[in-house]
Amino acid sequence: MTTVIVDYESGNLHSAEKAFQRMAAETGAGAVVVTADPEVVATAERVVLPGDGAFPACRRALFARAGLFEALEEAALRRARPFLGICIGMQMLASRGMEYAETPGFDWIPGTVERIAPADAALKVPHMGWNDLVVDRPHPVLEGIATGDHAYFVHSYQMRLADPAHRLAHADYGGPVTAVVGRDTILGTQFHPEKSQATGLRLIANFLRWRP
Repeated sequence: MTTVIVDYESGNLHSAEKAFQRMAAETGAGAVVVTADPEVVATAERVVLPGDGAFPACRRALFARAGLFEALEEAALRRARPFLGICIGMQMLASRGMEYAETPGFDWIPGTVERIAPADAALKVPHMGWNDLVVDRPHPVLEGIATGDHAYFVHSYQMRLADPAHRLAHADYGGPVTAVVGRDTILGTQFHPEKSQATGLRLIANFLRWRP
C-alpha cells in the first residue's frame, strides 16, 4: 500500500514527507513515496498534493510536468483513491483562482479562490499562524478533531464554495475562512497538517486509515 506525495517543486516536501512517514509507521499504512512520476501517482493507493506560494505559479508548475495532472485525475476521479490537497494543493481543487489573474483550477470541488477580506480592519492579510478550527460537518478524516483544536495557517486567499455542504471545517478570521473541504474521496486542508502538531498528525493518521 503506497501513499504518494506529489513532487512538482511547489510544496514543503521535507516536513510533509516526515509527518506522513511518521504516521504511516504508527498506523501500518505502508510506504510513503515522494515522486513526480505519473505512473506511480496514477496507481497509488493514496495521493497527497502539497502546494506553497501563489495559485498561478503552482498550477503552471504542475501542468508543466507531462502527464502529471492526468495521473491525478486517474487516481482521484477514475480510481476514486483517497486524495488530500494541502494549502495551494487544496485551492487548486476549486473551479478557478483569482490571485494575480483569473486562473483555472481542477474544478473538482466547485468554487472560487478569493482574497481574504476580514471584517475587522485590524486583522492583517496574510492569515498567518495558529487559529482554532470550527468543525462544520463530521467526516472520518476529522475523527478526534474538535472545534477549538489549533491548526497552522499561512495564506492570503481562501476557497469560497459553490456548495456549502463541501465545507467540513472553517476558522474565524474576521469572518469564516474555509479550512477543510471534501466531497467523495477528495479532501483539502487550507492549513498545513504537517506543521499543526497534534491536530495535524491526527488528521494525517485519519487520512491514512480512511477506507472510503
